[in-house]
Amino acid sequence: MSGFTSKKRFLDTSMAFSTLITHENHQVYSKSNRLLASRVADDMDNSILPGLPDDVAKYCLALVPRRYLPAMGAVCKKWRSFLKTKEFITVRKLAGLLEEWLFVLTMDSEGKESHWVVLDCLGLKRQLLPPMPGSTKAGFGVVVLNGKLLVMAGYSVIDGTGAASADVYEYDCYLNSWSKLSSMNVARYDFACAEVNGKVYAAGGYGTDRDSLSSVEMYDPETGRWTLIESLRRPRWGCFACGFDGKVYVMGGRSTFTIGNSRFVEVYDPEKHTWCEMKNGRVMVTAHAVLGKKLFCMEWKNQRKLSIFNPEDNSWKTVAVPLTGNSNIDFRFGILDGKLLLFSLEEEPGYRTLLYDPNASPGSEWCTSEIKPSARCLCCVTIKA
Repeated sequence: MSGFTSKKRFLDTSMAFSTLITHENHQVYSKSNRLLASRVADDMDNSILPGLPDDVAKYCLALVPRRYLPAMGAVCKKWRSFLKTKEFITVRKLAGLLEEWLFVLTMDSEGKESHWVVLDCLGLKRQLLPPMPGSTKAGFGVVVLNGKLLVMAGYSVIDGTGAASADVYEYDCYLNSWSKLSSMNVARYDFACAEVNGKVYAAGGYGTDRDSLSSVEMYDPETGRWTLIESLRRPRWGCFACGFDGKVYVMGGRSTFTIGNSRFVEVYDPEKHTWCEMKNGRVMVTAHAVLGKKLFCMEWKNQRKLSIFNPEDNSWKTVAVPLTGNSNIDFRFGILDGKLLLFSLEEEPGYRTLLYDPNASPGSEWCTSEIKPSARCLCCVTIKA
């Protein structure tokens, strides 16, 4: 790659330099020369870029345009390891190079194949992700952790036999590759999950033999391990989770000890290792997203009302959704540039994506956007990379 000196070329140059020593001085300098060559080789093995301090070298690597990063990760193990770290994202952020990308899981019109598609800030299709390892699953969880996409657990059918999974896969957008992380302690599907303060939480769901679960576990990227923590107060499934002020909120879905859908909101405090409970949640939530310091969600019973939760006073307010096309259209949410995108689940000719701007002046919060997935949207997350 232009601009980088390979290890072989550098050593070849060093060897050529040593041949310039005259025969007369050979005995005097040969010993020190071998020592110098040894030190050069050690420096090559220990430094990121030869001749540069590591902090400067890291900044240089972080300036490489995103489209070249997968190739850069193939140069050597040291570069690849650096690209996988949280520090690399931090350096790119300081350099002002982070961009927002929509990662959309789409399903074809026949409902047979799904693909992760990457859209840029203009909604243009930029990339089709490599197929995720493992079997096809339903009821899995998706979170973003340190600029990477995590797909967790789910329900799969192999050779006619269905089973809950504990597998966790991570997609690295810099390396354009999937890798398998440590498996969860409990196989589950239709569960709640969220990233809160750099850790991932998975709560409830169904387990093996379709048993409803109250167990909760946490993934720490520093240790690469899942740890079981304090369980929910009751088994719960079909729920979702989000994070505010360092706490985990679990709401929606159904519970073993309630009739119908649960309005209880369970809140976990990682510092106290305890759960508390509120009774003003939403039920049968079909789409949700956290934007700023508020939760936006939509209930199945009313796709024309946007419910907004404020965790500061645990209050809700509703906003009417403009009618564009069929009034029975279901939506999936996306977030881009501080705005909420409402993707239709129905492929109606001429339909344009609705966009809600919570910071717009009253009466002008709603408009339409050209950003639209190429197929049915199953879920959507935003990654800054």
